[in-house]
Amino acid sequence: MRKSHPVRRVVLATAATVSGVVLLLSLKPASDPAAASAAGAAPQATAGAQQAPQGGQQGGAGAAAGSGTVTGNVAQTQYGAVQVRLTVSGGKITKAEAVQAPKGGLSSQKTALAVPKLNQEAVAAGNAQIDAVSGATYTSTGYKQSLQSALDKVKSLPSGSAGSPGSGTSSSSGSGSSASGSSGSGSSGSGSPGTSGSAGSGQAQARTVTGKTVQTQYGPVQVRITVSNGKITKADAVQAPAGGLSSQKTALAVPKLNQEAVAAGNAHIDAVSGATYTSTGYKQSLQSALDRAGG
Repeated sequence: MRKSHPVRRVVLATAATVSGVVLLLSLKPASDPAAASAAGAAPQATAGAQQAPQGGQQGGAGAAAGSGTVTGNVAQTQYGAVQVRLTVSGGKITKAEAVQAPKGGLSSQKTALAVPKLNQEAVAAGNAQIDAVSGATYTSTGYKQSLQSALDKVKSLPSGSAGSPGSGTSSSSGSGSSASGSSGSGSSGSGSPGTSGSAGSGQAQARTVTGKTVQTQYGPVQVRITVSNGKITKADAVQAPAGGLSSQKTALAVPKLNQEAVAAGNAHIDAVSGATYTSTGYKQSLQSALDRAGG
Protein backbone atom coordinates (compact mmCIF):
# COMPACT_ATOMS: atom_id res chain seq x y z
CA MET A 1 0.00 0.00 0.00
CA ARG A 2 2.75 2.40 0.82
CA LYS A 3 4.43 1.77 -2.58
CA SER A 4 1.28 2.64 -4.55
CA HIS A 5 0.53 5.86 -2.69
CA PRO A 6 2.93 8.10 -4.72
CA VAL A 7 1.48 6.76 -7.97
CA ARG A 8 -2.02 7.77 -6.95
CA ARG A 9 -0.77 11.25 -6.21
CA VAL A 10 0.79 11.53 -9.67
CA VAL A 11 -2.44 10.36 -11.30
CA LEU A 12 -4.56 12.85 -9.31
CA ALA A 13 -2.17 15.72 -10.09
CA THR A 14 -2.19 14.92 -13.80
CA ALA A 15 -5.99 14.77 -13.87
CA ALA A 16 -6.23 18.12 -12.08
CA THR A 17 -3.81 19.73 -14.55
CA VAL A 18 -5.73 18.46 -17.58
CA SER A 19 -9.03 19.71 -16.12
CA GLY A 20 -7.55 23.15 -15.56
CA VAL A 21 -6.25 23.38 -19.10
CA VAL A 22 -9.67 22.35 -20.50
CA LEU A 23 -11.41 25.01 -18.40
CA LEU A 24 -9.00 27.71 -19.59
CA LEU A 25 -9.48 26.78 -23.26
CA SER A 26 -13.27 26.80 -22.93
CA LEU A 27 -13.33 30.23 -21.25
CA LYS A 28 -10.95 32.00 -23.70
CA PRO A 29 -13.30 32.31 -26.79
CA ALA A 30 -16.13 33.68 -24.68
CA SER A 31 -13.90 36.38 -23.23
CA ASP A 32 -12.48 37.42 -26.63
CA PRO A 33 -13.54 41.11 -27.10
CA ALA A 34 -13.24 40.91 -30.90
CA ALA A 35 -15.71 38.02 -31.06
CA ALA A 36 -18.11 39.80 -28.72
CA SER A 37 -18.08 43.01 -30.78
CA ALA A 38 -18.58 41.07 -34.03
CA ALA A 39 -21.54 39.26 -32.52
CA GLY A 40 -23.09 42.55 -31.43
CA ALA A 41 -22.53 44.22 -34.80
CA ALA A 42 -24.45 41.58 -36.75
CA PRO A 43 -27.94 42.36 -35.29
CA GLN A 44 -27.33 46.09 -35.70
CA ALA A 45 -26.43 45.67 -39.37
CA THR A 46 -29.57 43.58 -39.91
CA ALA A 47 -31.74 46.22 -38.26
CA GLY A 48 -30.19 48.94 -40.39
CA ALA A 49 -30.83 46.97 -43.56
CA GLN A 50 -34.53 46.65 -42.67
CA GLN A 51 -34.92 50.38 -42.07
CA ALA A 52 -33.50 51.39 -45.47
CA PRO A 53 -36.51 50.28 -47.58
CA GLN A 54 -38.92 52.03 -45.21
CA GLY A 55 -37.15 55.32 -45.73
CA GLY A 56 -37.38 54.91 -49.50
CA GLN A 57 -41.11 54.11 -49.37
CA GLN A 58 -41.89 57.21 -47.32
CA GLY A 59 -40.12 59.39 -49.87
CA GLY A 60 -42.15 57.89 -52.72
CA ALA A 61 -45.49 58.28 -50.94
CA GLY A 62 -44.78 61.92 -50.15
CA ALA A 63 -44.26 62.77 -53.82
CA ALA A 64 -47.98 62.62 -54.69
CA ALA A 65 -48.95 65.45 -57.02
CA GLY A 66 -51.94 67.69 -56.36
CA SER A 67 -54.91 68.70 -58.49
CA GLY A 68 -57.26 71.67 -58.35
CA THR A 69 -57.39 75.43 -58.96
CA VAL A 70 -55.06 77.95 -57.35
CA THR A 71 -54.88 81.74 -57.62
CA GLY A 72 -51.58 83.53 -57.32
CA ASN A 73 -50.87 86.71 -55.38
CA VAL A 74 -51.73 90.08 -56.91
CA ALA A 75 -48.65 91.66 -58.50
CA GLN A 76 -48.77 95.45 -58.76
CA THR A 77 -47.25 96.93 -61.91
CA GLN A 78 -46.83 100.46 -63.22
CA TYR A 79 -50.02 100.12 -65.27
CA GLY A 80 -52.18 98.08 -62.93
CA ALA A 81 -52.59 94.82 -61.03
CA VAL A 82 -51.90 91.38 -62.49
CA GLN A 83 -53.17 88.14 -60.97
CA VAL A 84 -52.96 84.62 -62.40
CA ARG A 85 -55.18 81.61 -61.76
CA LEU A 86 -54.07 78.06 -62.60
CA THR A 87 -55.92 74.80 -63.09
CA VAL A 88 -53.67 71.89 -62.16
CA SER A 89 -54.15 68.16 -62.72
CA GLY A 90 -51.64 65.61 -61.46
CA GLY A 91 -49.17 68.39 -60.70
CA LYS A 92 -49.27 69.73 -64.27
CA ILE A 93 -50.76 73.04 -65.45
CA THR A 94 -53.74 72.37 -67.73
CA LYS A 95 -55.06 75.95 -67.88
CA ALA A 96 -53.76 79.43 -67.06
CA GLU A 97 -55.67 82.70 -67.07
CA ALA A 98 -55.26 86.25 -65.83
CA VAL A 99 -58.11 87.20 -63.50
CA GLN A 100 -56.63 90.71 -63.23
CA ALA A 101 -54.63 92.64 -65.82
CA PRO A 102 -54.00 96.29 -66.74
CA LYS A 103 -56.85 97.89 -68.67
CA GLY A 104 -57.92 101.25 -70.04
CA GLY A 105 -56.73 102.89 -73.23
CA LEU A 106 -53.51 101.44 -74.61
CA SER A 107 -53.19 99.08 -71.62
CA SER A 108 -56.31 97.19 -72.72
CA GLN A 109 -54.85 96.64 -76.18
CA LYS A 110 -51.53 95.40 -74.78
CA THR A 111 -53.33 93.13 -72.33
CA ALA A 112 -55.43 91.63 -75.16
CA LEU A 113 -52.24 90.87 -77.08
CA ALA A 114 -49.99 89.76 -74.23
CA VAL A 115 -52.16 87.76 -71.80
CA PRO A 116 -53.24 84.99 -74.23
CA LYS A 117 -49.61 84.44 -75.19
CA LEU A 118 -48.52 84.36 -71.55
CA ASN A 119 -51.31 81.91 -70.72
CA GLN A 120 -50.20 79.62 -73.52
CA GLU A 121 -46.55 79.78 -72.49
CA ALA A 122 -47.42 79.00 -68.86
CA VAL A 123 -49.30 75.84 -69.88
CA ALA A 124 -46.57 74.74 -72.30
CA ALA A 125 -43.64 75.43 -69.93
CA GLY A 126 -45.29 74.23 -66.71
CA ASN A 127 -43.33 76.83 -64.73
CA ALA A 128 -42.76 80.59 -64.47
CA GLN A 129 -39.66 80.59 -66.70
CA ILE A 130 -41.49 82.09 -69.69
CA ASP A 131 -40.56 84.86 -72.10
CA ALA A 132 -41.94 88.36 -71.73
CA VAL A 133 -44.18 89.59 -74.52
CA SER A 134 -42.60 92.36 -76.55
CA GLY A 135 -44.29 95.70 -75.86
CA ALA A 136 -45.86 94.46 -72.60
CA THR A 137 -42.85 94.13 -70.32
CA TYR A 138 -44.54 95.35 -67.12
CA THR A 139 -47.57 93.12 -67.62
CA SER A 140 -45.32 90.15 -68.42
CA THR A 141 -43.22 90.71 -65.29
CA GLY A 142 -46.29 90.96 -63.06
CA TYR A 143 -47.77 87.88 -64.72
CA LYS A 144 -44.67 85.80 -64.03
CA GLN A 145 -44.56 86.94 -60.39
CA SER A 146 -48.18 85.99 -59.81
CA LEU A 147 -47.68 82.75 -61.74
CA GLN A 148 -44.78 81.77 -59.50
CA SER A 149 -46.81 82.42 -56.36
CA ALA A 150 -49.61 80.26 -57.76
CA LEU A 151 -47.12 77.48 -58.49
CA ASP A 152 -45.87 77.69 -54.91
CA LYS A 153 -49.44 77.15 -53.70
CA VAL A 154 -49.83 74.06 -55.90
CA LYS A 155 -47.65 72.15 -53.40
CA SER A 156 -50.40 72.46 -50.78
CA LEU A 157 -53.11 70.99 -53.02
CA PRO A 158 -54.53 67.57 -52.04
CA SER A 159 -53.27 64.57 -53.93
CA GLY A 160 -55.05 63.90 -57.18
CA SER A 161 -54.75 60.15 -56.59
CA ALA A 162 -56.29 58.93 -53.35
CA GLY A 163 -54.75 55.51 -53.88
CA SER A 164 -51.12 56.65 -53.98
CA PRO A 165 -50.26 56.08 -50.32
CA GLY A 166 -52.09 52.75 -50.28
CA SER A 167 -50.30 51.47 -53.35
CA GLY A 168 -46.99 52.54 -51.86
CA THR A 169 -47.76 50.51 -48.72
CA SER A 170 -48.78 47.42 -50.62
CA SER A 171 -45.66 47.54 -52.78
CA SER A 172 -43.48 47.93 -49.69
CA SER A 173 -45.01 44.95 -47.91
CA GLY A 174 -44.70 42.68 -50.93
CA SER A 175 -42.20 44.10 -53.33
CA GLY A 176 -41.46 40.68 -54.75
CA SER A 177 -45.10 39.93 -55.69
CA SER A 178 -45.65 43.45 -56.92
CA ALA A 179 -42.66 43.27 -59.24
CA SER A 180 -43.70 39.93 -60.66
CA GLY A 181 -47.28 41.12 -61.07
CA SER A 182 -46.35 44.22 -63.03
CA SER A 183 -43.97 42.36 -65.31
CA GLY A 184 -46.01 39.28 -66.14
CA SER A 185 -49.44 39.17 -64.52
CA GLY A 186 -52.23 40.31 -66.79
CA SER A 187 -54.63 41.02 -63.92
CA SER A 188 -52.08 43.09 -62.06
CA GLY A 189 -51.19 45.03 -65.23
CA SER A 190 -54.84 45.84 -65.88
CA GLY A 191 -55.37 46.84 -62.27
CA SER A 192 -52.69 49.51 -62.34
CA PRO A 193 -52.68 51.05 -65.83
CA GLY A 194 -51.53 54.41 -64.48
CA THR A 195 -48.13 53.11 -63.42
CA SER A 196 -47.35 50.75 -66.27
CA GLY A 197 -48.95 52.98 -68.90
CA SER A 198 -47.19 56.14 -67.80
CA ALA A 199 -43.87 54.30 -67.56
CA GLY A 200 -44.24 53.06 -71.12
CA SER A 201 -45.63 56.26 -72.59
CA GLY A 202 -43.09 58.36 -70.69
CA GLN A 203 -40.45 56.94 -73.01
CA ALA A 204 -42.28 58.27 -76.08
CA GLN A 205 -40.72 61.39 -77.54
CA ALA A 206 -42.69 64.54 -78.28
CA ARG A 207 -43.37 65.08 -81.96
CA THR A 208 -44.56 68.00 -84.06
CA VAL A 209 -47.39 67.65 -86.58
CA THR A 210 -48.61 70.28 -89.06
CA GLY A 211 -52.23 70.31 -90.22
CA LYS A 212 -53.54 70.98 -93.70
CA THR A 213 -53.75 74.53 -95.03
CA VAL A 214 -57.34 75.78 -94.89
CA GLN A 215 -58.35 78.59 -97.22
CA THR A 216 -60.63 81.22 -95.68
CA GLN A 217 -62.23 84.37 -97.07
CA TYR A 218 -59.36 86.46 -95.69
CA GLY A 219 -56.42 84.12 -96.24
CA PRO A 220 -54.98 80.66 -95.46
CA VAL A 221 -54.80 79.19 -91.96
CA GLN A 222 -52.49 76.36 -90.97
CA VAL A 223 -51.91 74.96 -87.49
CA ARG A 224 -48.89 73.14 -86.08
CA ILE A 225 -49.07 71.20 -82.81
CA THR A 226 -46.55 69.49 -80.55
CA VAL A 227 -47.84 66.23 -79.07
CA SER A 228 -46.34 64.32 -76.14
CA ASN A 229 -47.89 61.19 -74.59
CA GLY A 230 -51.03 61.75 -76.66
CA LYS A 231 -51.57 65.30 -75.36
CA ILE A 232 -51.14 68.65 -77.08
CA THR A 233 -48.37 70.54 -75.32
CA LYS A 234 -48.10 73.42 -77.79
CA ALA A 235 -50.12 74.86 -80.66
CA ASP A 236 -49.33 77.70 -83.05
CA ALA A 237 -50.52 79.01 -86.38
CA VAL A 238 -47.83 78.86 -89.04
CA GLN A 239 -50.19 80.60 -91.45
CA ALA A 240 -52.95 83.12 -90.69
CA PRO A 241 -54.68 86.03 -92.48
CA ALA A 242 -52.46 89.11 -92.64
CA GLY A 243 -52.74 92.67 -93.93
CA GLY A 244 -54.75 95.62 -92.65
CA LEU A 245 -57.57 94.70 -90.29
CA SER A 246 -56.84 90.98 -90.76
CA SER A 247 -53.47 91.35 -89.04
CA GLN A 248 -55.13 92.92 -85.99
CA LYS A 249 -57.75 90.20 -85.80
CA THR A 250 -55.10 87.51 -86.18
CA ALA A 251 -53.03 89.05 -83.38
CA LEU A 252 -56.08 88.95 -81.10
CA ALA A 253 -57.54 85.60 -82.14
CA VAL A 254 -54.64 83.22 -82.74
CA PRO A 255 -53.09 83.33 -79.22
CA LYS A 256 -56.52 82.57 -77.74
CA LEU A 257 -57.10 79.72 -80.16
CA ASN A 258 -53.63 78.30 -79.39
CA GLN A 259 -54.39 78.36 -75.68
CA GLU A 260 -57.78 76.72 -76.14
CA ALA A 261 -56.28 73.98 -78.31
CA VAL A 262 -53.75 73.07 -75.60
CA ALA A 263 -56.32 73.23 -72.81
CA ALA A 264 -59.00 71.22 -74.66
CA GLY A 265 -56.70 68.72 -76.31
CA ASN A 266 -59.01 68.55 -79.33
CA ALA A 267 -60.57 70.73 -82.04
CA HIS A 268 -63.80 71.38 -80.14
CA ILE A 269 -62.90 74.93 -79.15
CA ASP A 270 -64.87 78.16 -79.23
CA ALA A 271 -64.50 80.64 -82.06
CA VAL A 272 -63.06 84.03 -81.15
CA SER A 273 -65.60 86.82 -81.42
CA GLY A 274 -64.85 89.06 -84.40
CA ALA A 275 -62.61 86.46 -86.05
CA THR A 276 -65.10 83.81 -87.15
CA TYR A 277 -63.46 82.92 -90.46
CA THR A 278 -59.99 82.63 -88.90
CA SER A 279 -61.39 80.54 -86.03
CA THR A 280 -63.18 78.17 -88.40
CA GLY A 281 -60.07 77.70 -90.54
CA TYR A 282 -57.97 77.20 -87.40
CA LYS A 283 -60.24 74.44 -86.08
CA GLN A 284 -60.26 72.63 -89.41
CA SER A 285 -56.47 72.67 -89.68
CA LEU A 286 -56.17 71.68 -86.02
CA GLN A 287 -58.42 68.68 -86.60
CA SER A 288 -56.32 67.54 -89.55
CA ALA A 289 -53.17 67.85 -87.42
CA LEU A 290 -54.79 65.74 -84.70
CA ASP A 291 -55.78 63.15 -87.29
CA ARG A 292 -52.18 62.93 -88.45
CA ALA A 293 -50.98 62.63 -84.86
CA GLY A 294 -53.35 59.76 -84.28
CA GLY A 295 -55.76 61.76 -82.09
